Formats: sequence, C-alpha cells, structure tokens
Amino acid sequence: MLRRILLGLIVAAAGAGIFWWLTIPAVVAPASLAAYTPNVANGLAVFNAGGCSSCHAVPSQPDRLKLGGGLAMPSPFGTFTVPNISPDLTEGIGRWSEADFVTALLKGTSPDGRHYFPAFPYASYQQASVADARDLFAYLKTLAPVAGKTPDHDLPFPFNIRRNVGIWKWLFMDGKPFTADASRSPSWNRGAYLVNGLGHCAECHSPRNVLGGIVATQRFAGGPNPEGEGWVPNITQKRLGDWSAKDIEYFLESGQTPDGDTAGGSMARVIRNTSQLSPGDRAAMAEYLKSLPPVEGPPRSSKAKQKEG
Repeated sequence: MLRRILLGLIVAAAGAGIFWWLTIPAVVAPASLAAYTPNVANGLAVFNAGGCSSCHAVPSQPDRLKLGGGLAMPSPFGTFTVPNISPDLTEGIGRWSEADFVTALLKGTSPDGRHYFPAFPYASYQQASVADARDLFAYLKTLAPVAGKTPDHDLPFPFNIRRNVGIWKWLFMDGKPFTADASRSPSWNRGAYLVNGLGHCAECHSPRNVLGGIVATQRFAGGPNPEGEGWVPNITQKRLGDWSAKDIEYFLESGQTPDGDTAGGSMARVIRNTSQLSPGDRAAMAEYLKSLPPVEGPPRSSKAKQKEG
C-alpha cells in the first residue's frame, strides 16, 4: 500500500512538473533588442493594420485614438474585457518597457510574467516582425493617456486559470514569425503578412474547436461569431469567387460590397482601420485573399440561418 502511495505521489509530482515546464510564459529578453530608432510613421501603419482601435478604443464615443479599453467581448469561455493600452501611467502601458510590449504582442505574456488570454490575438500577432512591434509601441506612446480602470474578465473556472493558457499556446502557437514565399510576388507576400499577422483576419473568419483553437483545415472559411451573435462569412474563394481584387480593395476602403451592401457589426469597426491603410497595402491584401483556394466552412445551424434572415 505504501509503495502504491509513493508511486502515486511520484507520478503526480512528475505530472505537475511537466505541466509547469510546458506552461512557462515566454518572454523577449531586453538584451535581445538591438539599438533601434523607431519609425513612428510605420507604427501608425501597424496600428491601423492591426486593428488596435477596433477593440481598444473606449466604446460609445467617436475618437478611435482614445485607447482606454472597456469593450466587453462575450465568448463560449466567458466575457473578456479589453484593457487600456493608452500611455496612462496607472492603468495603461505608460510604465511598460519596449521589451514588455514586444513580449505582450508576440508572446502573449504580460509584464508581470502571466499569460494573456488568447482573446488578445497574439496567435496571429506572433507573425509580426519585431521592428513593427517596436514601431507600434513608439506610436502608441505619442497618443493621449486615458485614465480609468477597466472591469476584470468574467470567466468561470477553469477558464480563469491563466497558467492553463500555457497549454493552449503549446497546442496552437508555433512561435514563428512570418516567412516570405520566394515563389510569390512582393505584393502577395505583403498581403499574406497583413492578413495572417497584423490583420489577424483568421481569428474571426475561421471556425474554432472545443478548446478555442482555429480549425486549420477550415482557416478563413467562416463560422459562428466568436461573440455569440450571427455568422462570420467565409472569405476564401468559396464565397469571394465572384469578387474581383478591386472589389475587395474597395470593400476594405469603404465597407461597400459589390452588390451594394454595407459592412456592419464588428466588421464596420475593422473598416475604420483598413480605410486608413495605404492603397498599396489594401491591394496587397486583396491579392492574397484572391489567391486563397475555396474552402467549405462548417454547416450553419438552423438558429444561425434564422438570425441571418
């Protein structure tokens, strides 16, 4: 009996050790960031491509640069509240170092060494270049600080245990930056970088499994709205086959579809950002999206069909 108890304790300790090792939050060491003069103009472009204001701007007010957070994001795992990323010294990122910010964006780890929940789309942002992350940080520091603490996330057990996110990262993050495809044009590669990385389009436009990870075989094929209302459309050629690259460019600029409809809901907030991109970047995104093969998305429930009308 004693031998079984000891064996059980050893196995439990080994399991706990493996769990702890697998879930260690990754960080970017300050020493790894070589001397660099940030490009604030590029930081603005990164800000717009990344859609930062779509989530972090204070809700129900017109200033997209008032980054005090507070937007509630419902999900199957509970409700997340978007944090303050203004340069406020108390509630924002005013006291963060550059390494803190790069770590948060590319690794999903907070300055105090905890995992951020993946409602923050760092699984896509991990593809961003370190230079773009540094430029974004420099740009954010030029904005006005916004005072005010946002509410805590409202998550039930066990989803509120941040250490568990380390397993999620181990399953769904590869830690690799974007790598250009030498067989493709520079414009196509720029579009792939924007769509997959900074633009994090797959985060909403892909179905997810029971753990909240993107279903890789149906990437960009649409699915249930992560916020619980409606259906996010397929953006592969399964749905956009009749759209020209110019149609996609114009949609990203104006929110107008080829049939005269207008983007609504959270996509309207996205258009407020993509409309600020350069024409070249919108064209690059359109070129990449037109290259996506048709992929069948998940079947819609009767309830979802009724809501779509």
